[in-house]
Amino acid sequence: MNAAPTHQGLQPEFRLLAFLVSIGFFMQALDTTIVNTAIPSMALHLNENPLRMHGVVVAYVLTVAACIPLSGWLADRFGVRNTYFAAIIIFTLASLGCGLSNTLNQLLFFRVIQGIGGALLLPVGRLAMLKLIPRSQFLAAMSLMSLAGLIGPLIGPTLGGWLVEVATWHWVFLINIPMGLLGMLVTFKAMPNAKEATVKTFDFSGFVLLVIAMVGLSLGIEHLTNREYSQWFSIGLLMAGLVAAAVYAYHAHTHQNALFRSHLFKNKIYSIGILGNFFARFGGNAVPFILPLMLQVAFGFEPFYTGLMMIPLVLGSLFSKPIIRPMIQKFGYRNVLLTNTILVGACIASFALTTAETPNWIRAIHFFIFGILNSLQFVSMNTLTLKDLSQQDASSGNSFLSMIMMLSMSIGVALAGTLINYFTQQFGSDHLTRAFHAAFICLGCINIITALVFSRIPRNVAA
Repeated sequence: MNAAPTHQGLQPEFRLLAFLVSIGFFMQALDTTIVNTAIPSMALHLNENPLRMHGVVVAYVLTVAACIPLSGWLADRFGVRNTYFAAIIIFTLASLGCGLSNTLNQLLFFRVIQGIGGALLLPVGRLAMLKLIPRSQFLAAMSLMSLAGLIGPLIGPTLGGWLVEVATWHWVFLINIPMGLLGMLVTFKAMPNAKEATVKTFDFSGFVLLVIAMVGLSLGIEHLTNREYSQWFSIGLLMAGLVAAAVYAYHAHTHQNALFRSHLFKNKIYSIGILGNFFARFGGNAVPFILPLMLQVAFGFEPFYTGLMMIPLVLGSLFSKPIIRPMIQKFGYRNVLLTNTILVGACIASFALTTAETPNWIRAIHFFIFGILNSLQFVSMNTLTLKDLSQQDASSGNSFLSMIMMLSMSIGVALAGTLINYFTQQFGSDHLTRAFHAAFICLGCINIITALVFSRIPRNVAA
């Protein structure tokens, strides 16, 4: 089916709503990628070590993960329009704060606030379309929104590199302001304030436990090699995260209004999918962060060139989309995920073979292949995870998966930063390329080991 008829199938009264949700999705998708190529310039301006700037990514992604469970309840309680409008205001003002920041702590503070807005934008926008657009129109609206989500990562790294060269790094955040203002203007015209008549009491204690678990695990890993903090502080954070996760598991089993009930995990396929998503995303999500860092900090390339080199990665992702479904139908989930998880791990480890002298065409093909394999991995894992959920568990199961995906990205970036800093300390700051290469090998090995999770998929699970 071609894209054009899909959009023509969307009736005029729903086009503005789909456009509005697309603005939110575009802002969120752009912001996740545009920062990566600007990090060395931020570090230079803020007098920080670029190898210790992964907190700028972790702060945003971790906050998004932590606030996802809030999104559905807020939309039901206060209405989709009010919640979405608040999300755009928070995201836009926080973007302004990021753009005006003069210290790393200021930037991290506003990245956290930005993450709160980002956590609400996509889930609430999708919920609004689900509630307001008829089922016959829903697929057309979702395909329009998905297009915006693809354009963001496609232009993000290159746009970030270009803005850094022609202006300053501040503009990677300030660019959100005109889009945010447009979104605010359209919200009251396009989105009715649909809300639920009765809303369950929010599981605040469960929410706090989840936040402690996510923050403890991510920041514990992030600070492991930071000499400003003792090892015991990092270990304490990790232990707090693990204990909170264990307490939440008990809470989910006993609390009637728990955000995510334990019966979700009685579904074997869902449990395997969640576990696989969590571990297999460490490397896949860290690569778009550490590749631009290696190209600029270790190899000395310009930001705009670095951004251009990220395009083959996104093109590989787009190229893989039509072939995923036929592959799963032909070979089954188990064979596809077992094989592809090992291939993704090998491809991540193979980035250790690249140097500043690697010809551009080889680098572009390498990145393109990784984009194909990584996209195939993510889409296969997601569809496997959700395929057998019952209708009543679909919303809760999808929210938990979204939270795990963002948490895994947060931990993956924190782990990558920690590995690079550890190997820099071991090899010395004159051997940055070796440190990056060693980090890639470690991340690749973690991915290969994750294949053990997918080996538990029953052989008869088909598309």
